[in-house]
Amino acid sequence: MTDPDPPAAGGALRAVLAHGPFTRFLLARFAGSLAAQMQIVAVGMQVYDLTRNPLDLGLIGLSQFAPFLVFVLFAGHAADRFSRKRIVLGCFAVAFACSVALALLTRAGLAHAWPVFAVMAVLGSARATMAPASQALMPNLVPTALFGNAVGINSGLWQVATIAGPAVGGALYAAAGPGAVYGAVLALYAVAVLASASIPPPPQAAPTAPASWHSLLEGIRFVWRRHSVLGAISLDLFAVLFGGATALLPAIATDVLGVGVTGLGCLRAAPGIGAAVMAAALTVWPITRRAGRAMFAGVAVFGLMTIAFGLSGSYALSLAALAILGAADMVSVFVRHLLVQLETPDEMRGRVGAVSWMFIGASNELGEFESGLTAAWWGVVPAVVVGGAATLGVAVLWRRLFPELRRLDRFPGA
Repeated sequence: MTDPDPPAAGGALRAVLAHGPFTRFLLARFAGSLAAQMQIVAVGMQVYDLTRNPLDLGLIGLSQFAPFLVFVLFAGHAADRFSRKRIVLGCFAVAFACSVALALLTRAGLAHAWPVFAVMAVLGSARATMAPASQALMPNLVPTALFGNAVGINSGLWQVATIAGPAVGGALYAAAGPGAVYGAVLALYAVAVLASASIPPPPQAAPTAPASWHSLLEGIRFVWRRHSVLGAISLDLFAVLFGGATALLPAIATDVLGVGVTGLGCLRAAPGIGAAVMAAALTVWPITRRAGRAMFAGVAVFGLMTIAFGLSGSYALSLAALAILGAADMVSVFVRHLLVQLETPDEMRGRVGAVSWMFIGASNELGEFESGLTAAWWGVVPAVVVGGAATLGVAVLWRRLFPELRRLDRFPGA
């Protein structure tokens, strides 16, 4: 089928939102993202209040990353063989159950951090299962001509969740404690379950080969053969692995800036504010030329703002650095997402998405562990500054290692 020409910029939002299944998908994703952002603030502050050890903040990330690494390739294979909608629905239901467990642990009086790590490991397994299915489902819900605009809207709403979630979660935690946050999270996950259940089954390409170890690993082989895709997702991996300082925000808010839990919520929201503004711009004016250069520029600014944040002793300057950091990261995320989805045939989107999410999961959760570990060794501020410098080094090195990505102009199929 040949897709119609994309609408003018002013009509892009209306054209995308006219697709009912996609709007339901957006509602489920937004409610689930808002719940996750509120929950991670409560979990981080609850564990840090309990142990006062920055390494435990890194262990929160590691407890989610370990099962993610184990399950994500199998999840991608499942997303290409079974209903992606049903997989997403089931994973939201598991996330709801994990929130129930955290609420019950809090009500019983949490004395040790390890039960929280166990619940987060289950949540990491659900995230690993849902990520490839969710990423592969979105292109089935909108025409290809509108996909860039849809990515911008989806990313923008996710960033709104990263703004509102930490701020609301931090304020609710300060006012009523972690139990109140987990109660609100339960309600949001219930909305996500209902919205995802209401999505009509979308068209999905049938698998072209029987299930086997060979077909399981086909996503890895596909990425390895496409050097521009490999460069994009590995660049994101190492940039966020070294430059991700969000795991240390509870310690920075408490010990460096002295702004407490309410200030922590605003610090967590700041990258989302910058990213949401950039996502809104990309929704109307998607990147269509010099995509590779835009991605490298985004990573470089991300590293510079990480250094600025680490060196800042001012709350206002820290907020500004995090906001610019978030905007730069959104450029990189936008280019990577469109490149991976448009380069991949539908019957392989689950497996290729699993490889992409394996890199993303490593960069986020393993990056949080790396930040906690280096903070325990060197201190919080040096860990952030060194991480930002390492991100700049990765951007320079990747420009030389992946000239295909550096020279990328238009996206595939443009």
